[in-house]
Amino acid sequence: MRHSAGLAATVAFALSTAALPALAQKQGGVLKVTHRDNPPSASIHEEATISTVFAFMPAFNNLVIFDPKEKRNSPDKIVGDLAKSWSYDATETKLTFKLHEGVKWHDGKPFTSADVKCTWDALAGRAPADSDLIRKNPRKVWYINLKEVTTSGPHEVTFVLGRPQPSFLGMLASGYTPVYACHVSGRDMRSKPIGTGPFKVVEFKRNESIKLVRNPDYFKKGKPHLDGLDFKIVSNRSTRVLGFVAGEFDLTFDSDITFPLLKDVKSQKPDAVCEARPTNVHSNLIVNRDSPPFDNPKLREALVLALDRKTFSDILSQGNEIPGATLLPPPAGVWGMPRTEMEKLPGYGPDLEKNRAEARKIMVGLGYGPSKPLKIKIATRNIAIYRDPAVILIDQLKAIHIEAELEPIDTTVWHTKVQQKAYQVGLNLTGAGVDDPDVVFYENFHSTSDRNYTAYKNPEVDKLIDAQSSERNVEKRKALVRELETILVRDAARPPINHNVANTCWQPFVKGLVLQHNSIYNGWRFEDVWIDR
Repeated sequence: MRHSAGLAATVAFALSTAALPALAQKQGGVLKVTHRDNPPSASIHEEATISTVFAFMPAFNNLVIFDPKEKRNSPDKIVGDLAKSWSYDATETKLTFKLHEGVKWHDGKPFTSADVKCTWDALAGRAPADSDLIRKNPRKVWYINLKEVTTSGPHEVTFVLGRPQPSFLGMLASGYTPVYACHVSGRDMRSKPIGTGPFKVVEFKRNESIKLVRNPDYFKKGKPHLDGLDFKIVSNRSTRVLGFVAGEFDLTFDSDITFPLLKDVKSQKPDAVCEARPTNVHSNLIVNRDSPPFDNPKLREALVLALDRKTFSDILSQGNEIPGATLLPPPAGVWGMPRTEMEKLPGYGPDLEKNRAEARKIMVGLGYGPSKPLKIKIATRNIAIYRDPAVILIDQLKAIHIEAELEPIDTTVWHTKVQQKAYQVGLNLTGAGVDDPDVVFYENFHSTSDRNYTAYKNPEVDKLIDAQSSERNVEKRKALVRELETILVRDAARPPINHNVANTCWQPFVKGLVLQHNSIYNGWRFEDVWIDR
């Protein structure tokens, strides 16, 4: 496979860095970081984008977290954060956490089990009617199996599940899953949030900058090493790259450097440290299946058959993108469909012209053709990582008598627009907060999810999602996952294109940064990062 060499290099990088002797961390310095766009808000629980997590994860803590020293998120590599220990009962439906004592919120108030209960009551939709802590709730469906949260004193909390759920601890370890300060208003959490984390938010100037400073009362003694983090919002990627090469920035935005751009970076700044990794974000089509003409399943099938995934990869990443179905395929991911199985699915086989001939036949049968193309708009978020594949999509659809126009949507309203189904066809990017089927299937395809952008509803799929979620035997669960992925592709529920592989770069004096390789959302606490100069 074309991406195997890149992944091998990534593994080699991980092994080589693991063998390096540890250096004594230096205290001080402000890390200067590029940011690609204005985050919709600072409230991680209310947003569904790395733009929020990247800048504001440093202000928070989770109960548990994926080991920040490990490159691969894994359920057997979860460590305590606000929790010092945890255990399940014999039924595996009660998960109890013992919490660290003496932890303070950034405003000096004590952190207790009541904050944990309040956070997850809000996430599960059980907050008091007058609470505004969480106004939007894109991951509410993550907690469909959470029956209640109980406390036993200020430093013990128990999550009560309706059934065993192997993924639950991993979901709590995601960067999408901080504990909130429940004495703080939702309005403040969206603009200048209060956390327990290693850094405090002191400035959020929309479309300009985000600044955080060291939390001197952080409960992890000796951390963080940096005095602060300065994110500068620069909407033009070329300008961001030029700033990094010129030394204006110490770190690029996560996965901001494409493979074509990497060549320029390394030629102009050969000492830059750059690392490629699978992001567990994949590009896909979202189709408004409730609105004519896309309420016709044959038309949706034609869209799937038109896709030339190899061309997307060649243009966008010099062949480094990973073809796959909905879940990140191996070896990068644990649960995704192997290539031999994937190529049996509609639109994935090697004969592109055969696929497109079938698509054109469908279009002609629906009354379209060279002299009467179907005219549509392709909505997409107005940033390069979305726009670039959208332009390729528009070109490819011409081959099946579809004439499309690009409709760029500002980041601040993109997710709201697609949730409201205010689009015809969209080029979307879907990221997984955890490499686990529960996160992907419940969030994007369950009939009750707010992030089911295409309003896809299939009772059989809902039942299979629940079945795989409760299955504790890994191989049996994988079989159910394969069945689900096959159904979703055949139904054109959210047709996948490719899984992204991209580069993040930093200056050689930036130390202690570990990029996590199967989700971009989980490695941005910055508490172990330091500057050696």
